[in-house]
Amino acid sequence: MPMLHTLRDWLIDPTVRGHDVDSLDCSLAHRHALQRKTLLRELFQKFYHECREMDRRYFEETPGPCLEIGSGSSRIKEVYPEVITSDIKHLPFIDLVLRGEAMPFGACSLRAIYAINVFHHLARPRLFLGELLRVLHPGGGAVLIEPFHGPFARWLFQHLHAAEGFDPRAPTWDSPGPTGPLANANQALSYIVFTRDRQKLEAEFPTLEVVLDRPHTHLWYLTSGGVNFRQLVPDSWGRLIQSAESVLSPLNRWLALQHTIVLRKRLS
Repeated sequence: MPMLHTLRDWLIDPTVRGHDVDSLDCSLAHRHALQRKTLLRELFQKFYHECREMDRRYFEETPGPCLEIGSGSSRIKEVYPEVITSDIKHLPFIDLVLRGEAMPFGACSLRAIYAINVFHHLARPRLFLGELLRVLHPGGGAVLIEPFHGPFARWLFQHLHAAEGFDPRAPTWDSPGPTGPLANANQALSYIVFTRDRQKLEAEFPTLEVVLDRPHTHLWYLTSGGVNFRQLVPDSWGRLIQSAESVLSPLNRWLALQHTIVLRKRLS
């Protein structure tokens, strides 16, 4: 759809335009977007609170620290300073450089792992799920916030990012070709692993349970522009957008663009 692609290119935030999505400059541009865009900053604060609330609800009695993987431009430490931040790239505002598929932590040493729009960038998700089971204390778990797979999300994500696709029919979990930290990801991966192939997941990882899969967020994400696109409404509309999204929440199954998946390591 050439017209949609032209519109998408026009909507790209000028501070991001021209950067390789896997470059340090792009990560810094995303960080700057979070600093200057009020709606986006408030949206990510909502995501941080979502992670902490799910942690408190499902893992609270579990010992150990909390790790955020794929932190990138994250500002979670401004809200929860005790969270250990990490990324695959060397960035000046994170604590550790690591890969989610090979984390430098001992067995049963972490209470929780947060990952906001990270899971679908993993080229070998089985390695990551295996690492979860290794490093998490029994009763601990992971909170993943990922692109949703409802009708609106499927349509939008097929056209939104030039560097990412949305293929719910991909035959395998693993990426079929080379990927960067951000480039060439399949935004449908959470649907494939946790919905389409749930029986396969449970058979391969019987000690890992999916305790929540909840869709949310549509207008707020769109109007903020995310880290890559222009904000579409003035900051003064923030309360109105949040109220409208709350009113429309019964339609999240069809409208939502994000969902929260909570994984927990069984006690036995």
